[in-house]
Amino acid sequence: MTRVVYYTASSLNGLLADENNSLDWLFSVEQDADHNEADFSGFLAGIGVLVEGSTTYQWVLEHEGLLEYPERWQQFYGNRATFVFTSRTLPAVEAADIRFVSGGVAEVYPELIRAARDGDIWIIGGGDIAGQFADAGLLDEIQVTFAPAFLTGGAPLLPRRIDPDRLRLRSVEQRGQFAHLILDVVKAEVPRP
Repeated sequence: MTRVVYYTASSLNGLLADENNSLDWLFSVEQDADHNEADFSGFLAGIGVLVEGSTTYQWVLEHEGLLEYPERWQQFYGNRATFVFTSRTLPAVEAADIRFVSGGVAEVYPELIRAARDGDIWIIGGGDIAGQFADAGLLDEIQVTFAPAFLTGGAPLLPRRIDPDRLRLRSVEQRGQFAHLILDVVKAEVPRP
């Protein structure tokens, strides 16, 4: 069964990017490349489709130089369809299956399920897109890799209130300098008449 998974990295105080919309702080943390690649490859193997907001998409394009080197897209994400929620016109990476969509996540969800086939849906970012899935009752799992850093401002991890009765900690693992948490999101009970 297809699950919607929000998998991201965060500072210890719950910020994805700094006040300049940069992730440079994250890449300055000492990393165990072999371990990180094995963990990510294992995660990616179960993913059928990717979802991201326009700010995340634009950052990835610019940071990785994907318009100049479109072959990098395949190296990172393979042939998976990527849905970018946006209200503006953005360039597509050559030979990548990128689908620009607008509207609510619940409206697009059936299309995501079809595109995912038997795989899961990975919300790459940002936090507001993940929040929209949570609002619609469609978010199943949150995986956060916390980096040893505190930021003074920037994009929040998940700008929504999700109370403790809706989250179940499944695992915690140290990955080098990072702490990786997996939480299941419990579906809210529908009020009965």
